[in-house]
Amino acid sequence: MHEHGGGTMGVRFGYLPVASVLADDPATVERIVGPYGPLLEDAGGTRLGSIEEAGELPVAFFVVTGGTEGIVLGAVEQLRSRGVVDPVLLIAHPSNNSLPASLETLARLQRDGSAGRVVYLGGPADDAGRRTLAEAAEGVAVARVLAGARVGRVGEPSDWLVASMPDAQTVRSSWGPELVDVPIARLFDAVAATPDAAALAEADRLRTGARACVEPTEHDLLEAGRVVAALRGIVREDDLDALTVRCFDLVLRSRTTGCAALAALIDEGVIAGCEGDVPSTIAMLWAQHLVGATPWMANPARVDEQGQEIVLAHCTVPLSIVESYRLRSHFESGLGVGIQGAMPLGPVTLVRIGGAMLERAWIAEGEIVATGEAEDLCRTQVTVRVDDGDLGELLRAPLGNHLVVVRGRHATRFRAWHDMVRPGAGAA
Repeated sequence: MHEHGGGTMGVRFGYLPVASVLADDPATVERIVGPYGPLLEDAGGTRLGSIEEAGELPVAFFVVTGGTEGIVLGAVEQLRSRGVVDPVLLIAHPSNNSLPASLETLARLQRDGSAGRVVYLGGPADDAGRRTLAEAAEGVAVARVLAGARVGRVGEPSDWLVASMPDAQTVRSSWGPELVDVPIARLFDAVAATPDAAALAEADRLRTGARACVEPTEHDLLEAGRVVAALRGIVREDDLDALTVRCFDLVLRSRTTGCAALAALIDEGVIAGCEGDVPSTIAMLWAQHLVGATPWMANPARVDEQGQEIVLAHCTVPLSIVESYRLRSHFESGLGVGIQGAMPLGPVTLVRIGGAMLERAWIAEGEIVATGEAEDLCRTQVTVRVDDGDLGELLRAPLGNHLVVVRGRHATRFRAWHDMVRPGAGAA
């Protein structure tokens, strides 16, 4: 399995001072760069003498002076020739025409389809700039994780997800993950081959933690347990970091559901999406690594544009993010096992990605102000009051159905990362 988690501790990047030929003597470079050393080290940087010294570290360019645009572009081209496609970080400071050179360089890089950003340090004691640089470096690490991720698509996307069916090349070129197709028949075979003992262990875990078990029978719990074990086996065999499942085929063919399995996998650190929805699965993977939060994927069920409230609902939810849960049937079919979780009130961030090249993102913040148990919606239900974001945009220019929810206020982090990495922009 690939390593999970957004960023690493200690050294996160190497920074390479870049000066024009008019000011590239060591004394001049040291006079300008030296005072920033402690700040850069605190942000996770280590100084480089050359590109070659970086090894596997991402490289940031400390733009010492103006007149360095061509030098940086040449260094980036050198990195690209070695297969390094990280977003380019340019560190600018207040003197020696550092900022104008950085802006000109980034403009050219973006025009040519590369991702990156300028981090401006107002001085050697700029703590806000240090935090921005550290977050940008972590963002590069997240981009690397996504580029190395393997996302399994178990069966085709559900027929109704007509705006959520990107092909493998689009996913690879925009967000980085490799899309691995897993025939749905393989899941059916794995479910059938799961021993009763393994299925019973999963069923007991579900039952033991539940506040109540309403509709599901012992048989329902056992069959749901088989799906948990079967999907876990596919993840292990195919070395997957995430998967999404055409789960309604389980309902139609096996009269069971994947709701419990998807919840269990997410709680184990393996992102698991419903209905073959690849964009939402990638958004959950993004959230997991960028902000370190366990994501929940849900349907927008009701919206109050005037009151800026939206009701979200789904029949699965990671058990680690609810205060309690009841075992229910799957809402649409009345079969199998669904999860009716009570999520805690408090701040959340909502995310959706989409567009022809998955280049667009809708991001909002708000508060969970209520949970629900309405019988005409999917089982786990929350009402979110949005205070940073445009609910009306969901009605005017939706990117698709499902939204991804994570605890906490992270909109600034999501937006900054998306602006820096610009997924899909190079091919849009």
